[in-house]
Amino acid sequence: MLLFDWLTDWLRGLLVDGIMSNLGGLFDTVNARIGEVAGTVGTSPADWHPGVFNMIRTLSETVVLPIAGVILTFLVTYELIQMIIDRNNLNEVDTWMFFKWVFKTFVAVLILSNTFDAVMAVFDMAQAVVNNAGDIIGGSTEVTVYMLDEFRDYLMEMGLFSLIGLWLQTLIIDLTIIALNIVIFIIVYGRMIEIFVLTSLAPIPFATLSNREFSSMGHNYFKSLLAIGFQGFLILVCIAIYAVLVQSIVTSGDPIGAVWAMLGYTVLLCFTLFKTGSVSKAIFGAH
Repeated sequence: MLLFDWLTDWLRGLLVDGIMSNLGGLFDTVNARIGEVAGTVGTSPADWHPGVFNMIRTLSETVVLPIAGVILTFLVTYELIQMIIDRNNLNEVDTWMFFKWVFKTFVAVLILSNTFDAVMAVFDMAQAVVNNAGDIIGGSTEVTVYMLDEFRDYLMEMGLFSLIGLWLQTLIIDLTIIALNIVIFIIVYGRMIEIFVLTSLAPIPFATLSNREFSSMGHNYFKSLLAIGFQGFLILVCIAIYAVLVQSIVTSGDPIGAVWAMLGYTVLLCFTLFKTGSVSKAIFGAH
């Protein structure tokens, strides 16, 4: 009987250690993921991958910019013709009209020649917001060792078969965390690639900003820049909410319920991360 009790206690300790190891790795992943995502989404395109950034900038300035220049030339010429027609073929001409047209053309050329700097300014602003939020969030979502120690006390009171079932469930949780890492990788790095793709064609919509009839293209493009820039902030908020929910799970006092709640929160996190793009576009009115 003593041997049986000793064996049971030994198995219980082994299972508890295994469960704590699985959950400890899980919580460490949560902590590390918050810092990693904060660093990635808070990085400007130029710093994220300088090689890709330089290639996109070269393509934009050497391939797309000349096309944008042709579009701008067409638009300012079209606007001049419309202005002449509207004034009864120059029979009711005012000198100030031509000064206004020259000034608008000058401003349009100035904006077009500094397109890349303007685009990067938008992302620098979004980066500053994300970095400030990351400093606040990173210090308030960490799962501490004391929380895990409290969780161990709950586990030691459980029966042997319950611990076996819980250990198997924690293995499932580990697999979901692997899936979560893949989802976060796709979303975060996919967002950066989308930024580069969006930036590469920036001169074309910027060429339309000075024209009243075609400026909606440029306005919507600017909204898209804001949306994808601040999507990083929404990604960070989603992961921070997930981390806070994990803290409440650890201190809930229900080990089995905690594991399944963790699984549910993980699936929910994946869903909300995918929705950050559409939510950000809806906020800024981008199509």
